Amino acid sequence: MNYFKKTPEEMRLLIRNKDFKKPTSGIAPGYAQGNLVILPKEFAYDFLRFAYRNPKPCPLLYVSEPGDKNLDPVAKESNIYTDIGNYNIYLDGKLEENISSAESYYKDDLVSFIIGCSFTFESELLKEKIEIPHIVKKKNVAMYDTNIKLKGSGVFNGNMVVSMRPIKSKDITKAVMITSRFSSVHGSPVHIGNPEEIGITDISNPDYGEFAGIEKDEVPVFWACGVTPQNAIKKSKIPFAITHGPGHMFITDIKNSDLVNY
Repeated sequence: MNYFKKTPEEMRLLIRNKDFKKPTSGIAPGYAQGNLVILPKEFAYDFLRFAYRNPKPCPLLYVSEPGDKNLDPVAKESNIYTDIGNYNIYLDGKLEENISSAESYYKDDLVSFIIGCSFTFESELLKEKIEIPHIVKKKNVAMYDTNIKLKGSGVFNGNMVVSMRPIKSKDITKAVMITSRFSSVHGSPVHIGNPEEIGITDISNPDYGEFAGIEKDEVPVFWACGVTPQNAIKKSKIPFAITHGPGHMFITDIKNSDLVNY
């Protein structure tokens, strides 16, 4: 089955029915994908301010009302508790389990945050013939903890997580220009080149995802990543939170073209 040509609604249904269980990079090209954070209402305002103060790693695409399962304004007939297919459950800041459906954890005081994802602009890079190794090699994107400090809000603070894509030297300027037009899905890179400058000591050993290698004519390029809130949740030690599993995104009905900064 050619999943890359499916509509967002078709992909959400496949994921809900557990007929698609892989990372969503490259899936439903032309449509925005989102990271997920679900929090009890009592922590929602702190997190909203945290996202506002850190728009690079936490660009908000949508915030639900407490108790909403269906996120119709951005994803028709969706269920945020089943339509990602890979969820992390945090209790007191610790990763308790990774599950395929979060339906059993639903409560009517939970607020869902959809945060822009760099998978969105990958389809724009591919249109311009910029190769993305983890898509070619069918791997999850490599993601790393860094020493880049964030601006705190209430219980939430910490350091930025970044995603890395090896880009051919000749394509770096073009990649920066393309991604800078998508500030609502992380925008331009936060770092190019030497990973040690941002606290990454072993580029071949990502904290999340998979390393797809770096060829001699390629340079590591780092973008802010929507896994960042998971680090903040761990540090906060709040009683309960749900997030997506890294690499497994919520596929929305938002068109990439609607997110371009002109």
